[in-house]
Amino acid sequence: MADDPEQPGGPREPDARFTLANERTFLAWVRTVLAILAGAVALHSLELPDPEWLRRTLVGVLLVFAAVMMTLAYRRWSLVDRAMRSGEPLPRFTMGAVITAAVVVTSLLLVVAFV
Repeated sequence: MADDPEQPGGPREPDARFTLANERTFLAWVRTVLAILAGAVALHSLELPDPEWLRRTLVGVLLVFAAVMMTLAYRRWSLVDRAMRSGEPLPRFTMGAVITAAVVVTSLLLVVAFV
């Protein structure tokens, strides 16, 4: 990070490479969320799996998962950006537990649907 002599105690402009890498990571999460939304729309449109209650549950889980992921992705982008600008350590990655739980629940629902 480059120190700005005009702002000794204020926020600093981080190296553009780090800022752009943070943005690319955020956009990767956006693409993942869009893929999850497309899967939910496909399940709903194709009327799969057969029991309607299971399809609705699965679509609902996917929609909630997408909303939570998008919210967490934006929050992560914001925290990393703030940390880079203030020279603080980067925040820990805490999205792993949410993602793992959502994938496990969705997988179990799919197993119930197709077995």
